Amino acid sequence: MLRPIMSIRPYRDIMRRKSRQIFVGKVPVGGNAPITVQTMTNTLTSDVAATVEQIRRCEEAGADIVRVSCPDEASTAALKEIVRQARVPIVADIHFHYKRAIEAAQAGAACLRINPGNIGSAARVRDVVQAAKDHGCSMRIGVNAGSLEKHLLEKYGEPCPEAMVESAMDHARILEDHDFRDFKISVKASDVFLAVAAYQGLAEACDYPLHIGITEAGGQRIGTVKSSIGLGMLLWSGIGDTLRVSLSAAPEEEVRVGFDMLKSMNLRHRGVNVISCPSCARQQFDVIKTVEVLEQRLGHITTPMTLSVIGCVVNGPGEARETDIGFTGGGKGSHQVYLAGQPAHRLQNEDIVQHLVRLVEAKAREIEAAQADKDSSNKDTAADAAD
Repeated sequence: MLRPIMSIRPYRDIMRRKSRQIFVGKVPVGGNAPITVQTMTNTLTSDVAATVEQIRRCEEAGADIVRVSCPDEASTAALKEIVRQARVPIVADIHFHYKRAIEAAQAGAACLRINPGNIGSAARVRDVVQAAKDHGCSMRIGVNAGSLEKHLLEKYGEPCPEAMVESAMDHARILEDHDFRDFKISVKASDVFLAVAAYQGLAEACDYPLHIGITEAGGQRIGTVKSSIGLGMLLWSGIGDTLRVSLSAAPEEEVRVGFDMLKSMNLRHRGVNVISCPSCARQQFDVIKTVEVLEQRLGHITTPMTLSVIGCVVNGPGEARETDIGFTGGGKGSHQVYLAGQPAHRLQNEDIVQHLVRLVEAKAREIEAAQADKDSSNKDTAADAAD
């Protein structure tokens, strides 16, 4: 016998955890700011041209923030020119050498990834904090299950959520003792459930913005799966203010996967959300190849919109009603195109991809023009109110 359903949480109701807001350069993180997507370069930071080229690809994919490693003086020396050429804020990744942190702040880094408890004396911490204050840097405390402090491993016996949260809060108190609170925190692990539990504990322990991620998740396929499970659990429960998808893949792929996660959870939209069927014997065109090429050809579109590509009429019309542009396979090569949920015209003996790309580009221009008119109207209204 089925039991009556007494209460169901609204299925699209994601209530984000309330956190304080900091800035990474001009990018807000936490508070009511959009969840940002970031990545990290894997070039030698001392190679300015290679690093800037990689940052540029990440920017084109939509990255809000990019992190670079600064393990030596040559890296921090190159950082000033990298920051100058980058269009997004640059985070300097520092581990143990406090001088690198000071040099990075002086070079224009928007944020320092550093654990203050790992850099030595109180004087060193004070100097790093002062450099951050002087140069407008925020910080990220980055706890990793694979590099927990020895005393915590002895206390807990193994990496566990409690040890990770305690480590994070110990580092946070050091910064608080120096009257510095412009920082975010991460507690990453390669084990999905360990990471999720640690973030859940940290979310209850403080109100600092949280940088979420599953570290060392693996190659593009398995890493995407693991990250989607872990980050999906956290985001659905409202935890996370900025994220990185850690993949053994090109950094720009991390950015694309990150935006796809946010898009799928209706948390942030960038570019075309392609809804497509897995295809079957009923398909009236090669759905898999069509979608593969479409995703490549539509990579330049940043305007949020939806496109459904369905192989036959079983689900095609229903999906088309819910998307900006719909395409459904029909008999004898005559396919139906939908615009704004309504049948618009049929396509016969024409390149499907090329036709859909033109429709998407036209829709993007239409949406952008409408937004520009709305912005102009809002400015006029504000000016009238001021008068």
